[in-house]
Amino acid sequence: MPARRPSARRLARTPPRGAVRPEAGASVAGADSSRALSVPIIRLPGNDDLPLPERATAGSAGFDLRACVVEPVILAPGSRALVPTGFALALPPGFEGQVRPRSGLALRQGLTLLNSPGTIDSDYRGEISVVAVNLGQEAVTIRRGDRIAQLVIAPVAPARLVLAPGLSPSRRGPGGFGHTGTH
Repeated sequence: MPARRPSARRLARTPPRGAVRPEAGASVAGADSSRALSVPIIRLPGNDDLPLPERATAGSAGFDLRACVVEPVILAPGSRALVPTGFALALPPGFEGQVRPRSGLALRQGLTLLNSPGTIDSDYRGEISVVAVNLGQEAVTIRRGDRIAQLVIAPVAPARLVLAPGLSPSRRGPGGFGHTGTH
């Protein structure tokens, strides 16, 4: 008899092996505070005026990250810059941070992120920085305190790669990069 797979509902509420259990009483907007994951965060020197990353609404998946720049950064069309946020954090094992663009900035100004989503590994302890790029047609100015990206904290599947003599066939096969067409 084949091994029984856990249900999607059970997987969603089961932390990865080795993950830190959520602390009771931790508060996250829109989440059951008794099940919220506690993630230590520190404010780096020179960042006393910026708020902690926070979710804009109760249903927001990501925490807004703000620019911690001393002077405004002007991005000409096609240019990029590494923008600091003024914070560092300690993700528990079994989790990653995904740094993602903000959709409104991308739509209105062409400001997005390279290496998107950027990955923050659980053993990284440096400052969270954002690789911003201007894909628009006008210069974009990033000022201190501007919300420039969002941070989503997500579980990482405990996986290992196993060398195999071949792969099982699938309907798709090796097709990729638009092989299914546009219609």
